[in-house]
Amino acid sequence: MTYTGPVYRPPYEANSLLLQVTVGCAHNACTFCTMYRDTKFKVEPIDQIEQDLKEAARLYPNTKRVFLVNGDAFVLSARRLKPIAELIHKYLPFVEVISMYASVNNVKGKSDEELRELVKLGIRDLWVGVETGHAKTLQYLNKGFTLEEAEKQLKRLNDAGMPFYFGFMFGAAGSGLNQENAKATAKLINATNPAGVVPTTLGAFGDSPLAKEVEKGNFTPSTEIDVLDEQMKLIKLININTMYMGIHGLNTVAFDAQLPRDKEQVLTRIQNAKDNLNPSYLNSVPERHSV
Repeated sequence: MTYTGPVYRPPYEANSLLLQVTVGCAHNACTFCTMYRDTKFKVEPIDQIEQDLKEAARLYPNTKRVFLVNGDAFVLSARRLKPIAELIHKYLPFVEVISMYASVNNVKGKSDEELRELVKLGIRDLWVGVETGHAKTLQYLNKGFTLEEAEKQLKRLNDAGMPFYFGFMFGAAGSGLNQENAKATAKLINATNPAGVVPTTLGAFGDSPLAKEVEKGNFTPSTEIDVLDEQMKLIKLININTMYMGIHGLNTVAFDAQLPRDKEQVLTRIQNAKDNLNPSYLNSVPERHSV
């Protein structure tokens, strides 16, 4: 199997076959991210993809789920994704789901008909990095799309029958805006009805533009108590039936839950953390070295 540069996948794709179809990230300009900063974006040739699938067919013939890497593989046009999906089904006939990271702009570049065609080929469960529903924060994070565009494109996925997971970050708006960020993000989640919500917690690290802004005093990260309060607020405000997929290692209180069924149980769990963690930790900004 061919892998170039750093390879990332959601924790929930741990048992999926990782198939490289792109290298790096097509956007690669988010304020907080350094994941692909030193990796030049390119598209993997279809011949190489087929060779990797032949190898996968020998090694993992019973594969049921394939995750396309790297950073935003859904940037590929429907014209490119269709033959990849067809090859996957040719060499791995038991595959049920083809998943990948996606940006809102990746969705924008495909017609409604193309989205429906991709669903028929097994492409679903997109991991969409939205990060926040707070308009000013979204602009500050330099995601490359507006709040209005995010809502419109995510609703288009629903209309096409393509389930997606809504990725976001606690603390994304910085100190003092946690409650506002929670309210805005919950509003967007409720409006777009994702199959799951996938939180991480913002970290300012390495040579990211955000880390430099923190050094200059232009951005103040949230303390841990503020992040936990934000987490509680958002969970209280989510009013749709969705999976809360929060086991990422960056989250202090990490858990999976079905909302709204488990809402009171998980709110109690977060409150217990607030009551029992060391006050000095709760009032600090813990170091986080990944996204």
